[in-house]
Amino acid sequence: MQRILRGCVLLLCCLGAMAHAGEEQGGGVDLAKIKVLDLRTAQSIALIGNPDMAAAQARIEQARARVSQAAAAWLPSLDVSGAGARQRLSDTSYQYNQSLASKLGGSADQTSENYSASLQATWVLFDGFYRSFKEQQAKYGEQSAGAALSDSRRLLVTSVAEAFLNAQLAQTYIDIARADETFYTRQLQDAQNRYDVGAGPWGDVLNIKVQVNSAKTSLIRSQREFEAAGYGLAALMGLPEAAFPSTLRLESLDKEAAAIAVPKENVELLIKEALATRPDIHRLEMTIKQAEAATGMAKAPFYPKVQVGGALEGAKTDDMGLAEEDFGNTVGVNMSWNLYAGGADKARLMEAEQARQEAVYTLAGLRISVASEIRQYVAMLIAAEEQVRLQRDTVQLVQENRDLAQNEYEAGESSLVRLNEAQRDLTTTHGRLAQALVSAQLQKQRLLSATGRNLATLDRPAAKP
Repeated sequence: MQRILRGCVLLLCCLGAMAHAGEEQGGGVDLAKIKVLDLRTAQSIALIGNPDMAAAQARIEQARARVSQAAAAWLPSLDVSGAGARQRLSDTSYQYNQSLASKLGGSADQTSENYSASLQATWVLFDGFYRSFKEQQAKYGEQSAGAALSDSRRLLVTSVAEAFLNAQLAQTYIDIARADETFYTRQLQDAQNRYDVGAGPWGDVLNIKVQVNSAKTSLIRSQREFEAAGYGLAALMGLPEAAFPSTLRLESLDKEAAAIAVPKENVELLIKEALATRPDIHRLEMTIKQAEAATGMAKAPFYPKVQVGGALEGAKTDDMGLAEEDFGNTVGVNMSWNLYAGGADKARLMEAEQARQEAVYTLAGLRISVASEIRQYVAMLIAAEEQVRLQRDTVQLVQENRDLAQNEYEAGESSLVRLNEAQRDLTTTHGRLAQALVSAQLQKQRLLSATGRNLATLDRPAAKP
């Protein structure tokens, strides 16, 4: 009864944990209370709400259960069994038994009831170290599942950063297009006023209307691109229906962000750090250890297997109430040793050794790939920072040129064509600056991911303004 009660309590606890996990995944964060979403918050929400993280956590629990299964093999096995049967002999058998019994002065029954019960214990004393390697393999499997979860988190944080920055760039394009529309709307009003008083041509009014419509077209396109990018970001964050509230806005792109200094001499240190901390490398290291344990398991059939066993067995006829005198017992030691299995054991050992070699070569390839990624991202980050500095200087020059063209046009000293060209250059340059800023941030996030730092950076408290 106590075991049944404990099982019910355990079941209720599991159901409660599952319900709590569902609440966290479905609605752990109320986005309606967030007006401006920043990258750090988006990444934190994704780590909580993305269903893939919950699936990876479930794989860890499976691996932990396999460790317990492997450890159970060290303990003895205890089995209880019972049987009851009612037997009715055929007339021929009954007559034969009756004739034999009558010669001895007894009688025989045609119908009988037979009852039996037994308790058997088995304990493996030696199995060629199979249990030791099996337990090692399970423990390494648990560590591998933990590393896989960390790697999934690392990749998710990077994917959220890329989606967020792309959406942020689309949002910046919206601001640029809206500013362009506002500029030409004011110019249209001025041109209309000049035309009304006979101081300006109708062609300027028509030309500026075309520019206003062009700015509106760019605004609509940027809004659709931002909406599409938002769906992808919301899906990564695990939001229901993969959609943001209509009132939510992303944090504005910081156009004055400081340059990210990455001295070239630090590349070797970054590679060394990545090789020591990357969870995917740790996962492959655990895979190698699992393969080594599998090799030990494959060697077990080359050794004898020794186990001790005992049984308490009782039987009775026509009465199910078994008493002490109805039981007997057996105790023994059993040793078995397969001497030849057609070469299957050697083949299994070869397979296990080759699986280990495969894992070793895979790890070597990953180490090379990590070093290559870091070198590429460092070079691309340095180039992106150069682009940011160049575009910032260009924006100042083009802004000054646009202001000069505007003043000349309003003073009647230059044509509308020059003003349109200057405004177009300014809009294009602002777009290029936004692209350069996003590219620099994107390369930074990729470098953090390649070195395995992005999760550590996310776990640190946010800096206070």
